[in-house]
Amino acid sequence: MPPVSERVRALHAQMTLEEKLAQLVGYWVDQGGEVVAPLAGEMATSTRYDEATTHGLGHLTRVYGTRPVDPVERAEWLWAEQRRLKEETRLGIPAIVHEECLTGLAAWKAATFPTPLAWGAAFDPELVEEMGRLIGGSMRQLGIHQGLAPVLDVIRDPRWGRVDECIAEDPYVVGTIGTAYVRGLQAEGVHATLKHFVGYSASQAGRNHAPVHAGRREINDVFLPPFEMAVLDGGVRSVMNSYAEIDGAPVGATPEYLTEILRDHWGFDGVVVSDYFSVAFLQLMHAVAADRGEAAELALAAGIDVELPTGDAFLAPLMDRVRAGLTDETLIDRAVLRVLTQKEDLGLLDETFTMAPTEIDLDSPEHRRVARVLAEESLVLLTNQGVLPLRAADGRGPRSIAVLGPNADSTEALMGCYSFVNHVLAHHPDVPAELSMPTVLESLREEFPGAEIRYAAGCDVEGDDESLLAAAVDAARQSDVAVVVVGDRAGLFGRGTVGEGNDVESLELPGLQRRLVEAVTATGTPVVMVLMTGRPYAVAWAVDGPDAPAAVLQAFFPGEAGGGAIAAVLAGTVAPTGHLPVSLPRAAGAQPYSYLHPILGGPSDVTSVDSTPVLPFGHGLTYTTFERTALEADATVDAGGTFSASVRIRNTGVNAGTDLVQFYARDVHASVTRPVAQLLGYQRVTLEPGEEAVVRFAVPTARLAFTGLTFERIVEPGEVELWVGPSCAVKETTGSIRITGAVHRVTVEDARLVATAVERMAERTRGTEAVPA
Repeated sequence: MPPVSERVRALHAQMTLEEKLAQLVGYWVDQGGEVVAPLAGEMATSTRYDEATTHGLGHLTRVYGTRPVDPVERAEWLWAEQRRLKEETRLGIPAIVHEECLTGLAAWKAATFPTPLAWGAAFDPELVEEMGRLIGGSMRQLGIHQGLAPVLDVIRDPRWGRVDECIAEDPYVVGTIGTAYVRGLQAEGVHATLKHFVGYSASQAGRNHAPVHAGRREINDVFLPPFEMAVLDGGVRSVMNSYAEIDGAPVGATPEYLTEILRDHWGFDGVVVSDYFSVAFLQLMHAVAADRGEAAELALAAGIDVELPTGDAFLAPLMDRVRAGLTDETLIDRAVLRVLTQKEDLGLLDETFTMAPTEIDLDSPEHRRVARVLAEESLVLLTNQGVLPLRAADGRGPRSIAVLGPNADSTEALMGCYSFVNHVLAHHPDVPAELSMPTVLESLREEFPGAEIRYAAGCDVEGDDESLLAAAVDAARQSDVAVVVVGDRAGLFGRGTVGEGNDVESLELPGLQRRLVEAVTATGTPVVMVLMTGRPYAVAWAVDGPDAPAAVLQAFFPGEAGGGAIAAVLAGTVAPTGHLPVSLPRAAGAQPYSYLHPILGGPSDVTSVDSTPVLPFGHGLTYTTFERTALEADATVDAGGTFSASVRIRNTGVNAGTDLVQFYARDVHASVTRPVAQLLGYQRVTLEPGEEAVVRFAVPTARLAFTGLTFERIVEPGEVELWVGPSCAVKETTGSIRITGAVHRVTVEDARLVATAVERMAERTRGTEAVPA
């Protein structure tokens, strides 16, 4: 337990059992027919709001984010409700207000940023932290105290529908970028909530809510590190449990994860909230509890403090168990003290709620600026046979452009599953989004005002209607270049092609989209394929096939400013700088796959199945070229110490550009199998033509730690291969280091983050060496 103030102890001492339980649950004021959470309709409560708040209330659930409500009007209502809780309940304790905030605040008229998979593609923690501050500022202005983000699940299988909510397949990238988001949000006084702790993304066959068959070593070395970073380095204040069961043990009922690891080992002293209805799921979906009351006890004993979104288990069923002498009330007391301490930390116990905001701008110029920059940085140029950029060096562009595909003129296609547009407004088709979010078609018209733009959808995202194909082919034949925008439509539980509950068996593009691209390419017109997706698809045919498009650009749901960002990159106004945060799969049958595989996890002569990805983790082209040389590292380092390494980066092309410096390692020999490649650190570096920089890394050997044979996290002595390259698969400049001394047992005090420094060098002239600029 964290230190509990005398004020909180005094408040707790006055509480009746009813008042205690009221602090441990949420109430969903607007819950109705919209399906915005798993099984929400089946779990809907019939308790009236005024009855539910008689003894106080722990949380108000998504008062802005369940249906389109005017933010000013809802803020006025919220302030009044908080005043009522202070003045008309016996103890006068306001409620915590929580909202989704994965791609921005999920509220009507609020800015929608790129989806987290795009954050990973940008590899820019500082910009993500800036975005987090903007989101947190909007939330705090509206009286929201807790955000249900970020998602720190490590991607293991792109068939899983929730991949667009995740950051990367590399735990370090997930941890550094997720921790940056936590810092940004919490700097504005809003508590971030890590989810889904832990192992959720390792579900069987990529299916939502499926069993997880992961060993302790994989849990320790792959799935736990991002959460550990956000707890130790980010100081996160809340954690949400995973729906998963790991080796038959539901996380929501397992003290090993929610108490022993999270609290006892890492020292987390915040509040654990349940994922929506996950306490009831202990009875309904896992069958480890006979009824809701037993489910409540299991969850409390495991370490869950608050049941969200409603009190299906923690209210009447739990009260009955306590009064029957079946559940020890001290379990409830522990959780209540944590919740009251959180409310004290948030300032809720002193807030007066005198004046609600009367003017609210949730999509300010600064929101839009950051949304645009992050969208630009996240776009990954997969291939380019010279067709891009579309605008030549002399400023001339194509005279005519065919803009084709089902996502070319769609605002919904810019957004992820947890955007307000796709999550909520999909149920309110007559309500405008009230956001500026130009489509790719509209943005290309603005980018090329003198060109003739021919538009045809060609096909729908889903379905087998062929009637639109001919018009698209005809438009391509008449144009200098064709831009074909294909991909996903995010939604929930069968509504859409990706998103929560929208898992797939195939990684082929949905519907007739591949056929559309191939038909347009067959016209002979140069084709640029733009993938606007929430997962990587198996598109080997478009990347290295004999009839592949001339260029392929990958966009992971780039948000409200994504259309303009795509147009700018295609034109050459902005250079692409994104890199793949997840391997581009060869086929669904090769999944689950990660670049962090041991030797046996890769291709070999003893199997006819090739798991080699079409493009590797870290791949990304730009409109210039870079040379990476002179990797140098300390010769030795003690196990448990920190070593230094440096590499020289030079822009060898004719255009300015940004390189992602990727520093990899391989533990050559260890007591357990280790990955053939592991990212140690990364750094974006922008250089002018001919300019050089030296990037220096300070790497704690804890980055090379693993769970040993006795299940302790250790750093072993031995040889480590090092390299820097344009992806995990290319060793452009290499080196090595030897770890010496005794085996080091990793503690929570060991550093986790790699420190980087960039020393810019003057442009090198022929025959001279660079000097510091």
